[in-house]
Amino acid sequence: MVVEILAVGTELLLGNIANTNAQYLSRRCAALGFSVYHHTVVGDNEKRMTEAIRQAFGRSDIVILTGGLGPTEDDMTKEVCAKVMGFPMEEDVHTRKRISGYFRAARKKNVTDNNWKQALVPVGAKVLDNDNGTAPGLILEKNKKTVILLPGPPNELIPIFSEKAEPYLRALQPDTIYSKMVKVCGIGESQAETMILDLIDSQTNPTIATYAKTGEVHLRVTARAADEKEGKRLVKPVVRELKKRFGTQIYSTKEEEELEDAVVKLLKKYGLTVATAESMTGGLVAGRLVNVAGASECLKEGFVTYSNKAKRHALGVKKETLKTFGAVSEETARQMAEGGALAAGADSCVAVTGFAGPKDSKEEPKGLTYISCYLGGRVSVRKYHFTGNRRKIREQAVVQALNLLRLRMLEQYKHEQ
Repeated sequence: MVVEILAVGTELLLGNIANTNAQYLSRRCAALGFSVYHHTVVGDNEKRMTEAIRQAFGRSDIVILTGGLGPTEDDMTKEVCAKVMGFPMEEDVHTRKRISGYFRAARKKNVTDNNWKQALVPVGAKVLDNDNGTAPGLILEKNKKTVILLPGPPNELIPIFSEKAEPYLRALQPDTIYSKMVKVCGIGESQAETMILDLIDSQTNPTIATYAKTGEVHLRVTARAADEKEGKRLVKPVVRELKKRFGTQIYSTKEEEELEDAVVKLLKKYGLTVATAESMTGGLVAGRLVNVAGASECLKEGFVTYSNKAKRHALGVKKETLKTFGAVSEETARQMAEGGALAAGADSCVAVTGFAGPKDSKEEPKGLTYISCYLGGRVSVRKYHFTGNRRKIREQAVVQALNLLRLRMLEQYKHEQ
């Protein structure tokens, strides 16, 4: 069955807010075994909303509308949808009581009359109670078409969908979609796809899809099956083959695990502490590590040494090194990592020095970056030429710095794998 997601709100078209609801709903619908072929965004305009709903009916079995269920005049999603489907409106006594109770709990004595608009529902609609707001969700069915109306605020939409709409959808879809994510770091999307092109060309069920992120490639292995147990059985040999081909380039097979999570996990596993010594990235590497709960057990200190003076005083980089080779050099990166570990009293240190632009300088081309890692009394240095704007260059450097630390730990303790 085909699902279309139709988001209502002029604020979405203006870019005032991001359409995170569509992302969430697409993920959940895919997990339930539905195909999502279209995302549509339409403003708070009756004519255009009517056109969008009719177009969605023409190509989809289920239309999920988000937003426009509130008390104001421009909240017209429910009314327009009912008109398109030919449903009259009536007051739902149960919903009115819930709205009244909501305002009593909030101790609001003066409730404006327009709030009762939210208690009007199309005749025959299934009402989905909203435990986090006043506008209920709704399910409408007619001529083998289904419409699900959900409030726009994510803190209202997500609970209503997961607790009330999702069980309804599960009953419509007998198949289960099971997927496993394989996260790869250190190679580009085109190279990753080339390495598994034979698997992609011969795939039927399960399938492999590649997704590029900054410095990473995510491979989603998806199987359609009668139940989760069968889905796992189908996916397992494909994931095993991916592990064989990518080896240590894979940092996780968990959907929720990010690169920094994998790094902190290894630091804890081997009982290591770490310091960061950053110039071009200005503390972004340390910031990624701090994203992880419990990172305080292993992150000793983060040095931001943007100037040459700071590199000398905080990290002990030699003045002669900076004068002879420059701040962006293998020699400086090496001394930054060694000096950072020594200054922090840490077992390891990852360091970054580079030139992010926005334009080439006389000394260095834009994107030239050296990343180093001190561990076990040895320093490893990698040279990169990143492309893109200043922000993208710095983001790529952060990913490669974390990955270098991860790879060095795996190399150092490979006998303990």
